[in-house]
Amino acid sequence: MVIEIPEFIVPFIPWIRGLVGLSLVGAIFLGAMGAVWIERKLSADIQFRHGPSRVGKFGLLQLVADAIKLFTKEDMRPSNADRLLFDNAPIFMMSSVFLMLVAIPVGAVFINGVEYPLAVTEMDISVLYIEAMSAITIFGIFMIAYGSNNKYSLLGAFRNFARMVGYEVPLGITVVSVAIMTGSLNIVEIAQSQGLLWNIFLQPIGFIVFFIALMADMGRLPFDQNESEEELVAGWITEYTGMRFGLGFFAEYIHMILGSFLVALLFLGGWNVPAFIANNAVLGLIAPTGFLLLKTVLVLMTIIGMRWAVPRFRIDQVVDMSWKKLLPLSLLNLVWAVGLGLYLGA
Repeated sequence: MVIEIPEFIVPFIPWIRGLVGLSLVGAIFLGAMGAVWIERKLSADIQFRHGPSRVGKFGLLQLVADAIKLFTKEDMRPSNADRLLFDNAPIFMMSSVFLMLVAIPVGAVFINGVEYPLAVTEMDISVLYIEAMSAITIFGIFMIAYGSNNKYSLLGAFRNFARMVGYEVPLGITVVSVAIMTGSLNIVEIAQSQGLLWNIFLQPIGFIVFFIALMADMGRLPFDQNESEEELVAGWITEYTGMRFGLGFFAEYIHMILGSFLVALLFLGGWNVPAFIANNAVLGLIAPTGFLLLKTVLVLMTIIGMRWAVPRFRIDQVVDMSWKKLLPLSLLNLVWAVGLGLYLGA
């Protein structure tokens, strides 16, 4: 859909996008802190514990205390570590997060019935761009593991390679399937095209494959073999302390939030709301973004809940699942998407 922008606003578009981008950077860090709190409280509820409760109301200030602890802990480096790789790897991982954030819309506002997506930039191949920027993380993990000069870290990195190579293929095929059915690689247009008929109903197999592959891509249980504590202590991040550890830890949670956004945008209808809400002067400014955030939080809680619902797989089981099960299902879904796209006239 082509949006006609008033002429007097055009010169201010770069400034508006810049303000949106800065706001998203701050919001995503607050969101990562919120995700940590949600995981600790939800995990505690599942295990009949209290979780954080002593620092602030409901333990909300526990995250501030943890941040102070990470900033003030001694920054240690192994004597035989590769200093260049060891020092810069966490920054490299965080750069992947910011590059992804550029293209992911976090909502939309409706002004006089016209839709304005809340994204730093909009590109024709945004879904492929997001997937490519997400894959940069694997280089950061290898830099951390190799630079640490630790055999457990290196073993964790090699497990990560085996997992990501196997799951990036069905993940990419599923994303392409959605794009073929929609007729666009632009994530904004994919979200807009769903309306009230979500892609999860049109491609249920694709949704299952995408969700499982995304879980593996993020390294969440049951796919966290690269840092399984009972085998590798902490795997690829074993040698890190202080805020270097904090950056790697935060990068994982931010990837989990952005992954939840992708699920909501590609399969759960994005920010689409009924026309009577979009045309309301007040609700049109709040409801679309609120709906998308609600879906994202529900996906996030599902991902966290999976940690306690499914036991960790062995690395051979993980590789078998990707190549022997998810890949055939993703190809089957691709054929279905092509036929459905032709039927729908994409």
